[in-house]
Amino acid sequence: MRNVFLIIVLLSAYCLYGQSAVDIVKSSRDRIKSDTVQSRSTMILTSKNGSKSERTINQYSKDGPNGSRTIVEFLTPASVKGTRFLTTQNKDGGDDRWIYLPELNRVRRIAAQEGGKSFVGTDLSYDDISSTDRDVDKDTHKILREETLNGSACYVVESEPKDKSYQYGRMVSWIDKNNYVNHKLELYDRKGALIKRYEILELNEVQGRLSPWVSKMTSLNANTSTTVNILQLVYDKALPDSMFTTNYLETGKAN
Repeated sequence: MRNVFLIIVLLSAYCLYGQSAVDIVKSSRDRIKSDTVQSRSTMILTSKNGSKSERTINQYSKDGPNGSRTIVEFLTPASVKGTRFLTTQNKDGGDDRWIYLPELNRVRRIAAQEGGKSFVGTDLSYDDISSTDRDVDKDTHKILREETLNGSACYVVESEPKDKSYQYGRMVSWIDKNNYVNHKLELYDRKGALIKRYEILELNEVQGRLSPWVSKMTSLNANTSTTVNILQLVYDKALPDSMFTTNYLETGKAN
């Protein structure tokens, strides 16, 4: 009888919200349909004392036989110019990640245990860069409540990584009930402390797709932040597969 009661409770929760937590998270991550994405952005890094520095990046993403592939390339300033980062998904749902550092003139593979480290001095980690393509099956999800955020009715969903070595102990998302935009994401460490907050500050419709235009990651303990401002964004423009290789990381040229 206890098992039957548990099933009834779970079904009641499903009916209350209309969708399961897994469905909501999956809809949020899959809401923009595109074979390729190209963008140019500025990254504004704000330090603890309020000083700011700016970086310009190009980003290229393309679906592949095993999942998404992404290149991030730094254009300015001179201190990071030519730095390139590649992440590719595998059939098993894991990611392979490499970075090219011009001062060393070599490509280095990013080990899985380095996922929590800062991405080229920003408030984003290597895991954060890959998070939009994170497989929903890597976490357990539950709906905490419904809440209005900045005038948008949202599902508040908690996601807990199954892999206990993952840098975050849990993630809480504010997902729009109407369009599945993830307006805010709170990131907690393994001890339960809130350490980072990601927010979409501005949206823009591009080629019929509601797209993040200004976003911000804040490191709460360090009191620093990284704001990403999209300058150009194009969907479904052909990209050669040769871009998503370690050879491209070294040369910056597609065959």
